[in-house]
Amino acid sequence: MNDRNNTIAGWVLFAGIVALGGSIATGEYFNHERPEKMGYPIEGVVEEGAGAAAAEKPIAFYLASATADKGMAVFKKCQACHNADKGGANALGPNLWGVLGEPVGQGKGFAFSDALAKKGGNWNFDLLSTWLTNPKAFAPGTKMTFAGLSNPEDRANVIAYLNAQSDHPQPMPAVPADTAAAAPAGTGNGANPPSDAKAAAEVKNGGDAQKAKDQPVLTEQQAASGPNKSIAGEAAPAVSGASDQQKKK
Repeated sequence: MNDRNNTIAGWVLFAGIVALGGSIATGEYFNHERPEKMGYPIEGVVEEGAGAAAAEKPIAFYLASATADKGMAVFKKCQACHNADKGGANALGPNLWGVLGEPVGQGKGFAFSDALAKKGGNWNFDLLSTWLTNPKAFAPGTKMTFAGLSNPEDRANVIAYLNAQSDHPQPMPAVPADTAAAAPAGTGNGANPPSDAKAAAEVKNGGDAQKAKDQPVLTEQQAASGPNKSIAGEAAPAVSGASDQQKKK
């Protein structure tokens, strides 16, 4: 009985050793390193978010079409920590009434983080846009946990809303000249005719030239026998005086 048990145990151990050895050998043979970037690129498909930062215009561009009504809807994302009511109490974050123009990280009776309190300056449209884009990047070490608003239109609308929540709203900044749409060219200003008129003139002149080229030159005999009975014109002799006298005789 003991011999049988020993035999079974030996075969089980042997099978385990074979399985382990096979696993090690297979792993070594089919070993592949993890790629640095997972997935496969698809030609013609742009990765989501790629080039977004480069294409974004200054916040003044988006503020030109921003409204406080739209901003109030976006501000709902902030209401867990903030309110923008006049005389409103601080919550997890400071009250934001009249925030534009106030010192960055100062006042309101709120305990701001040192990271934000040491930034200096006053909140303006550009600083507020940068802060709302990524608070942790703007002030590393800030206590604000909000990830930020990556959409510039959302930021512009929120800023327009916050600007309206004030006793003294700030005037909206002018749109930078380099982001304004270029005026269409080629509208004839007296110096150069419009391209379509110029093309029409060229067609007309070309047609006249072709017509003149195709017009036959009459001989003296053909001109004299025509309905006008005249040889004056392109078939007339170079010296008409003597020729007229000879033809009348």
